[in-house]
Order: sequence, then structure tokens, then C-alpha cells
Amino acid sequence: MSELPPDEAWRKAKEVCFDLLAARPRTKDELRQALRRKGFDDDLGERLLGKLDDAGLVDDAAFAETWVRSRHTYRGLARRALVSELKRKGVDPEIAAEAAGEIDAEAEEQRARELVRKKLRTMVDLDEQKATRRLLGMLARKGYPQGLAYRVVREELRDAGAETTLLDDIDP
Repeated sequence: MSELPPDEAWRKAKEVCFDLLAARPRTKDELRQALRRKGFDDDLGERLLGKLDDAGLVDDAAFAETWVRSRHTYRGLARRALVSELKRKGVDPEIAAEAAGEIDAEAEEQRARELVRKKLRTMVDLDEQKATRRLLGMLARKGYPQGLAYRVVREELRDAGAETTLLDDIDP
């Protein structure tokens, strides 16, 4: 956008950021990347991001907290997966870890159990070994630690009436 006069480039860059922020909260890095894709000068982008930050319109820590709550509640993602997603969105690793730390081990285990119970309802015709593999795979993809996944799957299968001798001799 170097062909535009500086004040016009500033106005258009601001418009791009406001349009993106109107749809959902964004990280500074997401806005920075969007401005680059649209051809805006990096210096202009950094000045604009500084102004948006000063005005409280862009806050990576607040974004991370909201993201963690939402993705844990609605997608069932574990802390590890959440930190990974936040890093990909350009959130500082320390801020990402702090936000994900708001989910305690008990809440993470409870969410894993809910996910397993829900999935078990759709697995009525599967043998125990296949069900176990699928449940463990689902929890792994959502970022749950292996030990927690094994324990939750074993206990939930037992509660559902399965034999679950499969996992007794496996040490996570």
C-alpha cells in the first residue's frame, strides 16, 4: 500500500484491523499478519498495533484467557493442545502457559471423562479393543496426557460394563 498517501494508508490499515476485531478478538500477531497480507508497511503496522494496544483493543493475555475457556469448554481441548494453539496464533509462550494454567488437573480430568462418556454412547457395537483405541486416540488428539487418558478410558469402560482387562497391565 505504498502508493497511498500516509494518512490514507493509516486509515485503511485501521479499517482492516477494526473489521477483523469486530468479528472476534485477535492477537497482535494475527493483525500483524493480516496487515502484511494486505500489503501495508511493517512500520505502519507496528505503530497501529501499538495504538490499538494502548487503547486496550488488542490484549494477548485477555485473548488467551478467553480462548482457553472457550476451547476447553466447547471443544474439550486439554492444556497442552491449548498452549500449542495459542503459540500458533502468535501468543507469547509464557502468556499461553499462564492462560492454560487456569484449567486445573481436576477440571481437565472431568472434561476428559465427559468426552469419553459422550463418545462411548456412539460405540455400542464396537469390541472393547477397538473402542479403547478410538477413545485413547480421541483424547490424544485433544492434547490429554497419556497417563490421564489411560486411567479415564479404563475407568469409564468399567463403569459402562466393559471387561477392561486390556489396560490393567499397561503402564503409561
